Amino acid sequence: MELKDIEHKTVTVNGINIHIAEKGQGPLILFIHGFPDLWYSWRHQITYLASLGYRCVAPDLRGYGDTDVPDSQTSYTSLNVVGDIIGLLDAIAADQENVFVVGHDWGALIAWYLSLYRPEKIKALVNLSVSFTPRNPKRKPLDTLRAVYGNDYYISRFQ
Repeated sequence: MELKDIEHKTVTVNGINIHIAEKGQGPLILFIHGFPDLWYSWRHQITYLASLGYRCVAPDLRGYGDTDVPDSQTSYTSLNVVGDIIGLLDAIAADQENVFVVGHDWGALIAWYLSLYRPEKIKALVNLSVSFTPRNPKRKPLDTLRAVYGNDYYISRFQ
């Protein structure tokens, strides 16, 4: 694996600077990391898929790694994070109608929202670790997680 061949750039979208790791030419594959990961989680996939003729891009999401960290808690909604992804795609892949998206963990959840909010941007979606869970207004996510996994579950503890 040649990490030295992965380029690092900063792209400004939605008023924040987003760090991306990029390698290859061709159809874009966007990798969305989980918690508490960074672009680095995708280093093996980036290197391999770039060798097969894909352009691989893995950002650090807002609040992670070398991407800006907005102060307000309200800056981290799914609309904000998906908006960053859309802005990023507009900035780095304006020539592509839609792209491949791969998400893991928290990144899978963001990828599901991206698919719901802007399905025309997605050529294909691969998600690892987090299945799609439709919104249910009668259930609060945290209450459900506590009921299923208990108070020691990491998401419950972070609250």
